[in-house]
Amino acid sequence: MRKSAGNVSIIGGADGPTSIFIAGKGGKVKLTTRIRNHFYKIKRDRMKRRITANPHTLEEVVELLKRNYAAVEVSRQSHAYLEQRRALKASLVMRHRPDLLGEVVDLKAPETEDVEAIKAFLKQIEERCRIAEEIADDIFPLDFHIYEIRCPGNGFMRIDMEMVWQVFGGSFSGDKKIMKQLRKLYREICLYYGVTAADIENETERYRQLLAVLCS
Repeated sequence: MRKSAGNVSIIGGADGPTSIFIAGKGGKVKLTTRIRNHFYKIKRDRMKRRITANPHTLEEVVELLKRNYAAVEVSRQSHAYLEQRRALKASLVMRHRPDLLGEVVDLKAPETEDVEAIKAFLKQIEERCRIAEEIADDIFPLDFHIYEIRCPGNGFMRIDMEMVWQVFGGSFSGDKKIMKQLRKLYREICLYYGVTAADIENETERYRQLLAVLCS
């Protein structure tokens, strides 16, 4: 069964619940998704009004992590560190010095699901990472660190920082209860890192990152 009125389409059948879709540019969006996005926008606008300039440096964040949360730096020889550094360096080179990557700077994902095409694309990505990794530090410097905060049980948080290009990020893992605690902790750390007045005015990546954390 299909009914339509204006730009609203109702598609249903005997074998499942009726779904309502809103036709929009580039396809159809579920009404539930549209409603969820609406309330997210309200929350986002509210959070934007609450953000004020109160920045701290990455060095100050490191001191906070060690002093308040007993954070320990992850070994630079560990697999986790090496993989994170490799991926970050490729990303930063693409953003700041794409000229160093030659022909592999612009890669297009295959438009088909052909297995061989996908394998070839992944091989190109790997080649790009390899080229970026081999760029000498005097040409593209990197000062990358990972700090880990352990929680009772199996929960932990990792904070990634790159001091030269001022990159900040984090991830955490644990059961449902621990994840709730770690999400709150990460929010506190991000608020401490904060933003400058210029970040707010220009809505920089640092500002957008903080806003996304506050809205999560």
